[in-house]
Amino acid sequence: MEIKALRYFTAVAETLHFGEAAMRLHIAQPVLSQTIARLEKELGTTLLNRTTRKVELTDAGAYLNREARRVLADVDSMFAGVRNIAGGSAGIIRIGFTGTTGFAQLARIKQAVAEALPNITLEVHTDLLTPAQLERIRNGQLDMGILRGHTSDPALETYPLGTEKLVAAMPEGHRLASVEGELALKEFEEEHFIAFGDQRSNVNARAVASCHAAGFTPHIAHTAPGTAGLLALVAAGAGVAFIPESVQALRPQGVVFKSVPETLPTDLALVTRAGTSSPVVKHVIEALVDNDVVSADADNPDRLNNKQVPVTQA
Repeated sequence: MEIKALRYFTAVAETLHFGEAAMRLHIAQPVLSQTIARLEKELGTTLLNRTTRKVELTDAGAYLNREARRVLADVDSMFAGVRNIAGGSAGIIRIGFTGTTGFAQLARIKQAVAEALPNITLEVHTDLLTPAQLERIRNGQLDMGILRGHTSDPALETYPLGTEKLVAAMPEGHRLASVEGELALKEFEEEHFIAFGDQRSNVNARAVASCHAAGFTPHIAHTAPGTAGLLALVAAGAGVAFIPESVQALRPQGVVFKSVPETLPTDLALVTRAGTSSPVVKHVIEALVDNDVVSADADNPDRLNNKQVPVTQA
């Protein structure tokens, strides 16, 4: 049974007049009559009772009319969906977030995409360390990721997202926890520090560089594989840590956060595969650029940013 035959039949069922239906369909009336006759033969039943004065639906014809309209609506919706996906205005974007960047960035990204592209769904993958995200973006498991730092990989394309400050995390009862206002970096010179275990950590690098700028080298007493473990060690009194300010959204028990203005911020970037052919990814990037969520390449305004920004471990 052809979709065209169902469209022809529903036109006749609505008008109950072959001539009017043929005009609506922009076809010759004999073609319409022959199509309906073939449909009745295929189904083995009469769908329309025809007289010289009127056309009426049989019970079988009335049933087919109801079901055909439902099927045609689904077909039209399917065709529209295919066109929207092909055009990049509908689909699913798989996006990863490193550490706690989701707390600070997800709402902005989701709002920008929802306003510009309401038929695109974000499939969010949270708390992925940067190396894992980069690998998933390269092999197509993720469409894009929010990362810290920079990469020189020519297979990846990056868009600056801004920066995030580092704050000091310390256990309740720590000597600095009750100090009013901001703290100076020099006050941490004798502290034991807790850091992320991966030596490629961009957060670690910025924290150490901050301490060096203040005239001392931090003593790393403990390491943790991720944010949750690091905060657990802080709460247990094992030391202090410099971590991104978005971690405060977790509100861990037993941990106090203090502002330390001298710490160096971490860079954030959105990363995709370079030269992607996906119109959905391209439209999402355009929406994020247009809404000032990410930055385009100021040196080349005719295209989106292909400027490489370093990306390393969370």
